[in-house]
Amino acid sequence: MSGDITVSEKAREKLLKLKSEASIGDDCGLRVSVQGGGCSGLSYKLDFDDVQQPGDQVFQVQDLKLFVNLKSYLYLAGTELDFSDGLDGKGFHFINPNASRTCGCGESFSV
Repeated sequence: MSGDITVSEKAREKLLKLKSEASIGDDCGLRVSVQGGGCSGLSYKLDFDDVQQPGDQVFQVQDLKLFVNLKSYLYLAGTELDFSDGLDGKGFHFINPNASRTCGCGESFSV
């Protein structure tokens, strides 16, 4: 299994649209992180960020740059970020092979 963090085409398109709508420059990337909280113990967080921090793992997905701090990377290695706009739920979803349990809404997980 690869340790890369990947982004589905649908999620990439949505992220680029959000950047454009918010007039966020091309030099800005997506910060993907994990923080304590949620009903399963850990939750995902997404933010746009234009600064690479020391220790960040950086992934290039076509024209989108991802920043992941080392602590979060330990939980996210091999994860795919996807986007759904169907009847069964709208929003970003994480397909995380490291998660042993996820909550019903998919916004938190445990390992």
